[in-house]
Amino acid sequence: MRLAEIAVGLGVTKMRLTGGEPLVRKGIFDFIPLLTGIEGLEDVSLTTNGIFLKDNLDKIKAGGIHRINVSLDTLQRQKYAHMAGVDGLDTVLEGIRLAEQMGFHPIKINMVVIKGLNDDEVIDIARLSIDHPYHVRFIEYMPVQGPLTGGGFRHLPNDLLRDRLCAVSELVEIEKGRYDGPAQRFKLKGAAGEIGFISPLSHHFCQFCNRLRLTANGRIRSCLLSNEEIDVRTPLRAGASDHELESLFIEAARHKPQHHGLCERPIAPFSVCMSAIGG
Repeated sequence: MRLAEIAVGLGVTKMRLTGGEPLVRKGIFDFIPLLTGIEGLEDVSLTTNGIFLKDNLDKIKAGGIHRINVSLDTLQRQKYAHMAGVDGLDTVLEGIRLAEQMGFHPIKINMVVIKGLNDDEVIDIARLSIDHPYHVRFIEYMPVQGPLTGGGFRHLPNDLLRDRLCAVSELVEIEKGRYDGPAQRFKLKGAAGEIGFISPLSHHFCQFCNRLRLTANGRIRSCLLSNEEIDVRTPLRAGASDHELESLFIEAARHKPQHHGLCERPIAPFSVCMSAIGG
């Protein structure tokens, strides 16, 4: 909480709880209202795989969170079990529907598109936005274990996905809002919701990124795709002053890289599993 308050004091107005899976963290439902209650923090959202969503929506909403992101890479049960390691598709979809009924908005559905695995479902997942006010986001697969010359065979540029969608429906562009991230936003003609494209490889947005990540082991990452971290846990436990902790956030912001390097060769090995740092 102290670090969150310091960040808000430095001008941070938007935070997201992510993971790993935040809903398995001990004490998460006590922590949420403390976070949303920080004066000056205008927006708090939560990213989840959806497995524990439907049983905890009351506590999430009571804690002051009204925006949720759900990772959903397929609508096929067997494929979901293969990709997620658990037969939980029905549970996730039930949680999304219940969240809509309870008034959560926006409900963002994030799909990482992987060539040859789930790219045949892009149109089906986009159609979720027709009858429901969901914000579907297509995210380019990032080969974090190597450059495009290695893992890039699984990558599909979002321009190609947009062409596929344009072949079945007119896309109407949507102007970015205050709390929008890097997504290019569109609406299928007549749809209740919207779709968006997050393109870190084909249209990288590093020069506009203003995000910092505080990891569960007490480190600040200025870039999701960089191994560089700043330890805040050690000085925090050693009794560092607020001013000293502020300087660590400022240092992280000043050293944000201008590009992620995923399209280059050679690339430094990625030291941490993506799911452990909020990817």
